[in-house]
Amino acid sequence: MGVKTILGLSAYYHDSAAALIRDGEIVAAAQEERFTRKKHDSAFPKNAIEYCLREAGCSMEELDSVVFYDKPLVKFERLLETYLAYSPNGFRSFAMAMPVWLKEKLFLKNTLKDELADLGGMKKKEVPELLFAEHHKSHAASAFYASPFPKAVVLCLDGVGEWATTSAWLGDGKELEALWQIDFPHSLGLLYSAFTYFTGFKVNSGEYKLMGLAPYGEPKYVDLIMDHLIDLKPDGSFRLDMQYFNYCTGLTMTNDKFAKLFGGPARAPESELSQREMDIAASIQVVTEEVVLRLARTLQEETGVDYLCMAGGVALNCVANGRLLREGPFKDVWIQPAAGDAGGALGAAQIAWYREDEAERTIGETRDAMRGSYLGPRFADNAIESSLNDLNASFTRLDDAELYPKLARILADENVVGWFQGRMEFGPRALGGRSIIGDARSQKMQSVMNLKIKYRESFRPFAPSVLGERVKEYFGMDHTSPYMLIVAPIEDQLRLPMPEGYENLFGIDKLNVPRSELPAVTHVDYSARIQTVHEDTNSRYYHLIKAFEAETGCGVVVNTSFNVRGEPIVCTPEDAYRCFMRTEMDFLVIENYILAKGDQPAWDNDESWMEEFELD
Repeated sequence: MGVKTILGLSAYYHDSAAALIRDGEIVAAAQEERFTRKKHDSAFPKNAIEYCLREAGCSMEELDSVVFYDKPLVKFERLLETYLAYSPNGFRSFAMAMPVWLKEKLFLKNTLKDELADLGGMKKKEVPELLFAEHHKSHAASAFYASPFPKAVVLCLDGVGEWATTSAWLGDGKELEALWQIDFPHSLGLLYSAFTYFTGFKVNSGEYKLMGLAPYGEPKYVDLIMDHLIDLKPDGSFRLDMQYFNYCTGLTMTNDKFAKLFGGPARAPESELSQREMDIAASIQVVTEEVVLRLARTLQEETGVDYLCMAGGVALNCVANGRLLREGPFKDVWIQPAAGDAGGALGAAQIAWYREDEAERTIGETRDAMRGSYLGPRFADNAIESSLNDLNASFTRLDDAELYPKLARILADENVVGWFQGRMEFGPRALGGRSIIGDARSQKMQSVMNLKIKYRESFRPFAPSVLGERVKEYFGMDHTSPYMLIVAPIEDQLRLPMPEGYENLFGIDKLNVPRSELPAVTHVDYSARIQTVHEDTNSRYYHLIKAFEAETGCGVVVNTSFNVRGEPIVCTPEDAYRCFMRTEMDFLVIENYILAKGDQPAWDNDESWMEEFELD
């Protein structure tokens, strides 16, 4: 058998992406938004495909197949059946959806062939074999085949694929077998999105804000949700009461009956947050965790399998993941870092590979197959220097031996540093490839990063990057978390006593009270969303944190994504420099090039640039 190269695609809904595998090995993967600078870009992923082909050193005609992550005709069937079931109430949303379907999505095979032929400079009939995978199977494949487990059950939870909203699978070797599913409109992902909408955040991008808001509130509405909105069975299966939701028939997620249940209308976007929103966030978070835990326990009881993989947008709920790891029945849990639709591109390619008779699945001894999720483009020194010169930037190049100690001192002095090195991350989290970093011990770091760097809501927590071998010294977790997908508590000995009167403070007022020796990464409930850093997957980031530890005695830094609110994570040196100059970052490091803000030429900091981006 010759070398087989397969391209996977996700597109036309949200978070378009491309992923390329060669003989089962993941070579490259990237989201289209990083190249177009349009957040959650849903367009045909032309730039991501070009990057993947470049990285693999192959052309379009050398591909054995191209696989789309979804079956659009089945999805169209669901749209029609939903309209018929709710007719005539759903006509408005149906009428709005139809033009897009009739113009683009219904004839997707033809559209994709046209796009691929144009991109490859070939005739339509010369386009490689085009295949379509089922949406939830693409999710399941991305989780199981990339995991370190020879055998595992897979739980996929999202808004909706074609019909499935929740599905369970059994992975064994190269085989992936469907076990059961829950169908639309009953969806944990859409339930969480309904609360995202109701609390004033944007659906499909604001769900993590709702999760971050939850610790400020009390779960006062759990019984209300359980009594009226979701009928949850002991085995984790559930049904929603559709009287309260509008997503089947209207243009919003919730309706007046939902609003009446919670004592008033949905919060207007960008308006002030009240205690109600915080309590609602806390309540739906508790319900979500309970559903996930019950489903996981049922899966383990039904199969007797000791390992779990997860994908789908709900798998990005790292608070639920932390509880699952601590309280669930599995020996270990592995979550696909690109758990959303972007990761479906990878899963689709893997499905096509493992259907081959000759395909073999090899498992690494310690790590998964994701290469730390560093699957995007990297930039050579000459390209970086050329870009910086074109930007008229002032910079110095330092060898590693000089760079790391210097940066450690810069961080210890409470400076904020843009850190750009190696390959760009695949998935929504910055993992030390395209990150903004700071001193986790600093009391001012969270507010500085939120308000002066990220231009985002002050309540949003930041994540710690911790040396993998030191995690137990700082956090209540004996587990690796390289993808920042698990929340764990701060160790007791690092916690600070709360001042008198603390319990009387209003939700966000609690933010300004230091609660641990690592205040910049400790949320109000003493939790942290942890990234463990390992020398074998990100050597440069690891050695920077080691140098910071040598300087300060602390093996933890703050890590947030290298972008401002409404903008995708930076991809190129030019993106990084623009973000650096538009914010109050103090230093920028691109590979071995270091730039101080005070040394840069004057920059027109006209904030009208922010209007380019859709704020959420």
